[in-house]
Amino acid sequence: MSEPSESDVNLGEEVYKAMLADILAARLPGGRPVQQRRLAEQYKVSRSPMRHAISRLEGEGLLIRDGSVGLVIRTVTLKDYLDSLSMRELLEPEAAARAAENAETEMLQAIAAECDRLAGDTAPDPEAVWAFDNALHGYVAARSGNPFMAAVINDMRRYTTIFERQLPVVRAKPGMHEHEEILGALRRGDGEAARQAMSRHLVVVREGVLQNY
Repeated sequence: MSEPSESDVNLGEEVYKAMLADILAARLPGGRPVQQRRLAEQYKVSRSPMRHAISRLEGEGLLIRDGSVGLVIRTVTLKDYLDSLSMRELLEPEAAARAAENAETEMLQAIAAECDRLAGDTAPDPEAVWAFDNALHGYVAARSGNPFMAAVINDMRRYTTIFERQLPVVRAKPGMHEHEEILGALRRGDGEAARQAMSRHLVVVREGVLQNY
């Protein structure tokens, strides 16, 4: 079998990102069979870049083998969610404390400006709220200064995001007040306040999901 061309690899990366976004947003729901030809038609690519995207997503655990139907989109169970959130509760407060001491001012200001915009919108676009959530938590993970910690947090956030987004009652992603507290601590460079604010936020997230599950 010939090696894929550079253009196929690049296109495969684009398809991977598109499929990942659709999985995280529950537009590709858990349990759905992965039919390569149909997905290639859906994403308007040939089979080669689609194979690249599927292989990468399987390697990351978002596609799994089901003996009865073959490859399927991973279903994130409540146990998966709670286990992932527990890992975040262990790591993310520490990451927030470190991020407060390792601020990137311009990026932090942009995230804070978006927080203010969303807080002032009585009916914000849920997709914009999720994008903000990703930006803030991604910033905290990245600015922790520990790439291993950041990788685990980002992996765990994938599972919690998939689970939360498949629940209509939490799809609007409330929690702006807790986010404002986290941002305030980050902007002040107060590591302990950032740690506590992140811890409180994750507790509220857990309680909200369990109440509405």
